[in-house]
Amino acid sequence: MVTFTLERTVPLPLPEAWRRLTEWPRHADAVPLTRVRMLTPPPSRAGTVFVARSGIGPLFFDDRMEVTVWQPPGDDTPGRCRLEKRGRLVLGWAELEVRPGPGGRTRVIWREELGVRLLPALFDRPLEAAARAVFGRAVNRLLRQPVKTRRD
Repeated sequence: MVTFTLERTVPLPLPEAWRRLTEWPRHADAVPLTRVRMLTPPPSRAGTVFVARSGIGPLFFDDRMEVTVWQPPGDDTPGRCRLEKRGRLVLGWAELEVRPGPGGRTRVIWREELGVRLLPALFDRPLEAAARAVFGRAVNRLLRQPVKTRRD
């Protein structure tokens, strides 16, 4: 298991940063070779379950996640979400937090404990480096790109 933290300060209001990070299907656009399938209907809340499938063709793995904490932010109050990884291969959790930052910006904190079943501890450092790179790019992309509004 590896644990890492990513921190960003962005020129977004708290609710918008939260929205950009917690629109789960958008994560497929930010993580290469990944699709996200929602298993529970919207809106997100504690108990929401989704699967991120990463890979190509027959070589893939599913990262099944459940939202166990759902505390959206107010205009000036922090927000926090915790995901428990409940897959056969990928283990651990992720916590997303948005809080007021300097100059009206938003401070984003992404903490993650990540493990891969049967992967020896010898591979922890490469796993951490790869996860930090992939999730760092994903967080940056999610925060940069606005959420598209649906036209009904």
